[in-house]
Amino acid sequence: MAQALRQGLEQEAYAVTVAANGWKGLEQAQRRQFQAILLDVMLPGLDGFSLARQLRSGGDNTPILMVTARDTVEDLVIGFESGAADYLTKPFSFLELLARLRSLIRRAGDQPRELRVADLMMETQSHLVSRNGSAVTLTRTEYLLLECLMKNAGHVMSRDAIARTVWGDNTAIEQNSIDWYVKALRDKVDGNSSMKLIHTVRGFGYRLSAEV
Repeated sequence: MAQALRQGLEQEAYAVTVAANGWKGLEQAQRRQFQAILLDVMLPGLDGFSLARQLRSGGDNTPILMVTARDTVEDLVIGFESGAADYLTKPFSFLELLARLRSLIRRAGDQPRELRVADLMMETQSHLVSRNGSAVTLTRTEYLLLECLMKNAGHVMSRDAIARTVWGDNTAIEQNSIDWYVKALRDKVDGNSSMKLIHTVRGFGYRLSAEV
């Protein structure tokens, strides 16, 4: 499969590096700079989840598209928490994979370096978040959720739109799970501030705004 994907991507004018196992993949990713990483979960030596976590802990923000035959909700959550930007389950078509890679690369190129709403600030390159000058520590999913709300500040985001942005189009996540993540994020972002930024719009979704 790796060689077939390599051939297909090279025919689309991409320069491709293939690693035969997880440890070699980690070494390649740490030594070179890539636009995107296509990462199989079931790699020999070092599995894809562990590889992604090591890259993220080292500050590498290269977009990761994970591919795997494991398609349970628990596996999807582990993948996103490990650092995946998107998740593709086997079997998949090459055209779908190509479209997802292009989307990841385009989104990474369009990423603003700083997002700011009132006294809430996010640095998208370093993934640092602060409120009124104090650091806010977030999990990866909380960070992606906050990024989604900040990029659409002032607008109501439906739960479906949040699910597509944070967890991907192919992820079945229940609405009460989204509510749980929003509550956890609100506790960290708004908990110690008199100005509440994350608002519930009943029957529609959520809005991040300095205005009630």
